[in-house]
Amino acid sequence: MADFPVTVVRNPNPDAGQVSSLRLGLATLAGKLDAALVALADQPLIGAGDINDLIGAYKKRPSGTEVVQPSVNGLPGNPVVFSQSVREAILQGQADVGCRQWQAAHPQQVFHWETSNTRYRTDVDTPEDIEALAQRTGHRLVWPAHLAQTA
Repeated sequence: MADFPVTVVRNPNPDAGQVSSLRLGLATLAGKLDAALVALADQPLIGAGDINDLIGAYKKRPSGTEVVQPSVNGLPGNPVVFSQSVREAILQGQADVGCRQWQAAHPQQVFHWETSNTRYRTDVDTPEDIEALAQRTGHRLVWPAHLAQTA
């Protein structure tokens, strides 16, 4: 597997919300890209196969669509993949516009890729979500020992 350059970007103002982190990450990407894949940090079950499937759906998306979002039982999932033109539009737009807002304004350009893969809808936002995940899958999330005292 080829090594890919990785740039870690920290949002100096995370209280400004998820859109501010998205925009900071998109602005940090160098050069012209074919597409951007945006994943959430709270989806512990997403793996390489899920990413490959999503990229495959993006490559096969209907003509005229710029965003691919997984859809599980009619409900939106993550990660999402979008074109360079959507990246540029988000960055040139108002500071409170991210991918979700762009999709709402351009629904005809969004391909809701229907899948039965529930990992695209599984996230952990609360201690109750962590417990539900453990009950459902047997996967128990815990903080690494060196971080447990600060978490």
